[in-house]
Amino acid sequence: MTRTGYAAKALVLDQNDLGALEPVLMDGAFDIVVNSAGLARHTPALDTTPEDYDAVMSVNLRSAYFLSAWAAKAMIAAEKPGSIIHISSQMGHVGGLDRAVYCASKHGLEGMVKAMAIEWGKSNVRINTVAPTFIRTPLSQPTFDNPERAAWIMEKIKLPRPGEVEDIMGAVLYLASGASAMVTGTSLLIDGGWTAG
Repeated sequence: MTRTGYAAKALVLDQNDLGALEPVLMDGAFDIVVNSAGLARHTPALDTTPEDYDAVMSVNLRSAYFLSAWAAKAMIAAEKPGSIIHISSQMGHVGGLDRAVYCASKHGLEGMVKAMAIEWGKSNVRINTVAPTFIRTPLSQPTFDNPERAAWIMEKIKLPRPGEVEDIMGAVLYLASGASAMVTGTSLLIDGGWTAG
């Protein structure tokens, strides 16, 4: 508990292990659930293996689906409002080179969130996504280290820099707070103008 009366709990677990995930989410309703798990295995669509497809879909869509359902079920059973927030991607709104599987998983996530928002709105359970552009992290650094890919990123982003982790934080805080009390089933694009055209 902090001076402001808020407390946060980080869940460190294998989100693909649904047997471990369900009891954690069903054991008392959370007010806010943020899902930041994600996996990317970028290859040309013609070279995608079934193993890579299944791995990406399992983390980015399957586990997100059940995380959402179990979190909402606990919130509804407790008759308390809640906010479920998924870190999605701009690639849930556009396509990208060598990203067919990743785009499919994120487009699926965006559609899933819209459908769940319709189901759970009357119970005052909100669900949304934050869809960032390329964010400079250790995971994305190999892409930025490739001059051709870095040039492609900076050509698409209309602002003069790539994203930083801090750029996502404000959107998550907004969706977690009462300031977004009328926001559900939507995606906040933190993409530097990428999807503007």
